[in-house]
Amino acid sequence: MPKIRYNNIDNVSTDKTLKEFKQWREQRRRKVKDYSYKVPKYEPELDYLHANRDETTITWIGHSTFFIQYYGLNIVTDPVWAEKMGFQRRLGAPGIPIQDIPPLDVILISHSHYDHLHLASLRKLITSKTLLIVPDGLKRKMIRKGFHRCQEMKWWEHMVLGGVKITFVPAQHWTRRTLFDTNTSHWGGYVLEPNHAVRVSEESAAAKEMPDRSASANSESRKARDDKQATGYPPVLYFVGDTGYFKEFKTIGERFDIGVTLMPIGAYDPEWFMTSQHVTPEEALQGFVETGSQLMVPMHYGTFKLADDTPKEALDRLEAERERLDIAKERIRVLGHGETLRIRHEADETE
Repeated sequence: MPKIRYNNIDNVSTDKTLKEFKQWREQRRRKVKDYSYKVPKYEPELDYLHANRDETTITWIGHSTFFIQYYGLNIVTDPVWAEKMGFQRRLGAPGIPIQDIPPLDVILISHSHYDHLHLASLRKLITSKTLLIVPDGLKRKMIRKGFHRCQEMKWWEHMVLGGVKITFVPAQHWTRRTLFDTNTSHWGGYVLEPNHAVRVSEESAAAKEMPDRSASANSESRKARDDKQATGYPPVLYFVGDTGYFKEFKTIGERFDIGVTLMPIGAYDPEWFMTSQHVTPEEALQGFVETGSQLMVPMHYGTFKLADDTPKEALDRLEAERERLDIAKERIRVLGHGETLRIRHEADETE
């Protein structure tokens, strides 16, 4: 049975000829780059992260790997704790050592490239209670590798875990792990949002089961409910994955009321070679604006030498374009490795 080959929207090609690849390699040998700048390393808030199940947090491990706490779920995106990627050593240590990551409920894989899917890291992270979510076409491979609690998703499909709705959304990219599996699984990003219907249903059921109590008990019940209302809902979170600039940024923004976007900004140089598969910092900001998101957290830079840009170049171009577009400085949150961003919850308008 022939393997399915996946495509981008509008069949945008990311294929490169051998001649183009050789041209890039020749240009690369002539470039002299300054890698003296290192992404700042923070001491992780391990006690807090292990105890937390209420607040929404985003902790950058490095590259496209985040530890996210969202509406009661512990989540990791694109887990890569590898010390090397090919012949290139990691530029900075992971923000949290892999053995210190709190127990995980979910791992999200954007696509199967080695810098987004590291099997050795997966084996150290996954327990019997961890659900692995992968793009369409990848589940069979993951089961062969021993990851049996695995769910695959097509673009725009969603699933609900607890009170969280997870939707797999398009990206413009490609994938391969061997010479023979190019584009045999898909690629994309994930949108996390609170599933209001689940929460309302659970609270209605709890109210029906609540027996009559004394005035004191009822007062305590009201206080607990008020505290829960004050907590509210976490904002919608969009993990972009790996992508070139494409028109679906706007479509995704129209479908979701996005609060926080985790957006790639690196591996774009040379642009003539990378343009269809990786956004430049300027394109990253354009995509951010088109999603209508309130806050952007840059990623996919400062961990591995995947292309010819440096972490400092990516951040400098990002800042210059932010100023040019007159985007408020506080809307771009640049994290260090191991740094935790605590996200304020929105008021619960349904109660």
